[in-house]
Amino acid sequence: MNWLGIALRGMAMGIAEVIPGVSGGTIAFITGIYEKLIDSIKAIGPGLAAPYRHGGIRAVWRTINGNFLLALGGGMAAGLLTGVVGVTYLLKHYPPVVWAFFFGLIVGSAIFVFRQLRHIGAQELLALAAGFGIAFYVTVATPAHGSDALWMVFISGAIAISAMLLPGISGSFILLLMGMYMVVLPAVKDSISKGDPHALTVSIIFILGCLVGLATFSRVISWIFKHHRQAALALLTGFMAGSLNKLWPWHNVVQTRLNSKGEAVPFITRNVWPADYAGDPLLLPVLIAFPAGLAVVFLLDRLGTKIGD
Repeated sequence: MNWLGIALRGMAMGIAEVIPGVSGGTIAFITGIYEKLIDSIKAIGPGLAAPYRHGGIRAVWRTINGNFLLALGGGMAAGLLTGVVGVTYLLKHYPPVVWAFFFGLIVGSAIFVFRQLRHIGAQELLALAAGFGIAFYVTVATPAHGSDALWMVFISGAIAISAMLLPGISGSFILLLMGMYMVVLPAVKDSISKGDPHALTVSIIFILGCLVGLATFSRVISWIFKHHRQAALALLTGFMAGSLNKLWPWHNVVQTRLNSKGEAVPFITRNVWPADYAGDPLLLPVLIAFPAGLAVVFLLDRLGTKIGD
């Protein structure tokens, strides 16, 4: 296995997760590791008792593809740091260009996945429409008011982590829609910086929800791919196409929210034409960024082919 190649894929996934509305699952799919990642996550659970009895920790590590997950996780951590420093700066100063790039990236990804469909029947069309409808609804739904009730924290963790596994849907954006972003984020921060007991409880319950969501949803996705692969590909294509509404290059802020630092940041936005954009539409850079995003998809595909597993 090419560990550098896996780490590079993880880095690309980490950078993607920094962008609201972009999922690392998209990058995992177009670089050829999506199903392997799902199967590795699925392997983590009570079923590990058997390999442990027969071969100890080494057998468990092999069962979950530990080296693969370690390399991918390290790459994702590096990508997250890179994204926080670089991509957030670009989003602050040149937002239409960044959105245009990722708009092109998702368009290219949807084309890439769609081309893998061997045939398109009623089942595939239904899956495509369902994926598009769900993702599009996520981009236009009115955010709810959050709750610090522990059952709600648990559910939000399970749903958000499940969304992160789907190409085209961002886990952090799901938390925003559920109104849980500003419940969970400050709790995690306070549990680390202040050791606040309630915040620590909220953080632990959220992590438990994430673990349950990963264990459950990874099995669902793995089963769908094994038994209804064509429908699964159509569903993922729909997810990516439906998410494009969120990535339109020009959108004006309708409502803001306070982040963990008390700063006002965009919360609800409305898509507009360049002439109605509240800032510099940067038309020429946008027209360059969009095809650049398209090109990256095919470069990532090439990279995935060359570096192998």
